[in-house]
Amino acid sequence: MHVFYTPDIRSNEYTLSEEESRHCTKVLRLGVGAHVYLIDGIGGLYKAEIVNEGKRQVLLQIIEVQREYQKRNHHLHIAIAPTKNIDRLEWFLEKATEIGIAEITPVICERSERKVVKEDRLYKVITSAVKQSLQAYHPVLNPQTSLAAFLKQSNQGIKMIAHCVDNAPRQFITDVIQPQQRYVILIGPEGDFTPAEIELALQNDYKPLTLGNTRLRTETAALAACFEVNYLNR
Repeated sequence: MHVFYTPDIRSNEYTLSEEESRHCTKVLRLGVGAHVYLIDGIGGLYKAEIVNEGKRQVLLQIIEVQREYQKRNHHLHIAIAPTKNIDRLEWFLEKATEIGIAEITPVICERSERKVVKEDRLYKVITSAVKQSLQAYHPVLNPQTSLAAFLKQSNQGIKMIAHCVDNAPRQFITDVIQPQQRYVILIGPEGDFTPAEIELALQNDYKPLTLGNTRLRTETAALAACFEVNYLNR
């Protein structure tokens, strides 16, 4: 099944971009009469047929449409401190997209070793995972922001912060959430959140979480939280 991401689709005909057209004809070796699938990122899955091909553009005719394809019954937003090794953050984005996530925000914390991310690169990683896993909803990637600024936002739903402070009151995700809700989960940097950051989150109605007895890497913790939320919403 060959899938193309087409967020600008508006009618029963669609022309692939020059890059995607070249990939379609030169790499996939598809020609007139072949069927492909298009996803618009907001729930639409389109079955299309190639009706005209050229070196720089491929014209498609839509022959079948599904709306709200595999729509989830919940909304998961993970705010994660970018890892020093950007490959680890990209790994998380890929796997979380495959499992199921609606929104991601890179947050810069006091102990963050990486202060800047290339959002266009991260977006491409997410898009690739969306196509690979045949998902009609494209996760939202928000611009990076400071933790303090993020906490001031009016994020809706059940809000949680995962941290590793010993002997501090914390709960498991299963003890905090109810199914079919909106969730926001904060995941800190390699050195964890500072006590002041944790206190600020608690003052903003974030519930303290534990993700188990072992100390997890940032991207592992974020993926574990993503898995648990999706498991509880099956």
